[in-house]
Amino acid sequence: MYKILIIEDDVKLTKLIKEYLEKYGYDVAAIENFINVEDDIKSLKPNLILLDINLPYYDGFQLCKTFRRSSTIPVIIISSRNGNNEQIRGLELGADDYIVKPFDFDFLLAKIQAVLRRVYGEYSTETSLIESLGGIKLNKDTFKMLYNNIEIELSKNEFKLLSKLVKNEDKIITREELLEELWDDTVFVDDNTLTVNIVRIRNKLKELGINEAIKTKRSIGYMFQFH
Repeated sequence: MYKILIIEDDVKLTKLIKEYLEKYGYDVAAIENFINVEDDIKSLKPNLILLDINLPYYDGFQLCKTFRRSSTIPVIIISSRNGNNEQIRGLELGADDYIVKPFDFDFLLAKIQAVLRRVYGEYSTETSLIESLGGIKLNKDTFKMLYNNIEIELSKNEFKLLSKLVKNEDKIITREELLEELWDDTVFVDDNTLTVNIVRIRNKLKELGINEAIKTKRSIGYMFQFH
């Protein structure tokens, strides 16, 4: 049974979500005291978090960013902030999805099921370690890249992009495919955001002494080559 943690200060909405999800067999917990949210997350050990942005004592964006540094537990943001900038920010900080209030509970359930399938179910059968032909190792449990005994930490989005490229070494991956890999919905992403993430990955590869492993295929996408 999957445990879902609701971090939402609207008591009525929390109660409705909890009752709805419990009907579908989920173990649902909710934060009641918002002073020690980070400690509560660690003790409850949820499989998925539903996170509001406007919280007592906390900014949900900052909480997501802090949490993502040490954990890969999926996070779905639920917020009344419906601007594209807020949605992009949430996804860039490590959220797996972003749902705008008010929302249909069936829609919320479908989003939760999709994330759980991807992280724990039928789409998560790959091993934790991804290795390039040239010996670069990526650990999906820690979001770290290892080469020649040097280890560098990647952001969640950097890890997703580099993993996609490494797993398809010597093949051109289109920009559209990479955008989809990042956030599953290109509506929330622009080309500049993808470019910035690629630049950051290239800079981190340079820290390992690796230059020009990611090649730009103009007007198409990128290709990873490091033999």
